[in-house]
Amino acid sequence: MRGPERGSLTVRCRYGPGWKTHRKWWCRGVDWARCKILVITTGSEQEVERDRVSIRDDQRNLTFTVTMEELRRDDEDTYWCGIERTGADPGFQVKVTIDPAPVTPEETRVSPTVTSHHSESRSLLSSVHFLLLLFLEVPLLLTMLSAVLWVNRPQRSSWGTQSQLGHENQ
Repeated sequence: MRGPERGSLTVRCRYGPGWKTHRKWWCRGVDWARCKILVITTGSEQEVERDRVSIRDDQRNLTFTVTMEELRRDDEDTYWCGIERTGADPGFQVKVTIDPAPVTPEETRVSPTVTSHHSESRSLLSSVHFLLLLFLEVPLLLTMLSAVLWVNRPQRSSWGTQSQLGHENQ
């Protein structure tokens, strides 16, 4: 299945008549046994929404529909349509590909406002980088500067000192 970046993608999953009242779900991850369930029905036809994903069961047509909204490039992955039951759940693999959005001239202009869209991990990475800069790189730079100043400092000549002392004694 393909969807456009910033757009939406709808997947229809079919099932047999014996699965009508079972809960249906949509999960993400290559490994079926470890995929993360993103949204699950209640067993009725009521739509359920969670974050940017919704699921609705159409029991008359024996299909459930999953819609992913505001698609991002990192939504590209392996997903599964599944049905909850005792024992191993039956499921069907769906590969989702996100087509990049074209860059518009408006987006390439420099904007005077700064907007942060960093995830928590990027924010943490920035904090760690700042701390490394503060506690490692700045002291190292100060040490090197001190060493250069120490080497280039004006020195008293021991010869000049002795010469002045000798003059005073005479």
